[in-house]
Amino acid sequence: MANYRPNVAALMINPAGKLLICERLSQRGAWQFPQGGVDSGESHIKALRREVHEEIGLRSQHYKIVLQRDGYRYLYPEEVREKKVRKHGNHGQIQTYFLCRLKPGSPDPNVDQRPAEFRDYKWIQPKHFDISWVPAFKQNVYRAVMHDFFGIKL
Repeated sequence: MANYRPNVAALMINPAGKLLICERLSQRGAWQFPQGGVDSGESHIKALRREVHEEIGLRSQHYKIVLQRDGYRYLYPEEVREKKVRKHGNHGQIQTYFLCRLKPGSPDPNVDQRPAEFRDYKWIQPKHFDISWVPAFKQNVYRAVMHDFFGIKL
């Protein structure tokens, strides 16, 4: 039976209605949402606030959480599963997604964090999200998330 690591992800929407996507530092052309693991004893909301601050420099006063959905899960691909099992004891991740609205006047995301996870970011209309930006093992989750939150079929 597979063990899944709890994980949170932010769907950050700016006042113009555009969705934040961030390009992975380790893989040019791979775009994703700010996300990360939930530490032991940490609530999902606290983990979201920590991850958003660590990855893109925004603090909780810069955005409002407007919707939360959970139960999205994926298994790591075989080539990385053994490493992840050794590191976290998990075969995949179970994710909770949060729709967040950036407040007017908030600073821009800052991907120049230490340690850095992203090389760049951009704001896009949700309908312009391209599923090919996501590794194959995460694509079903992204399809479900984009449909559940935005009514978009990828």
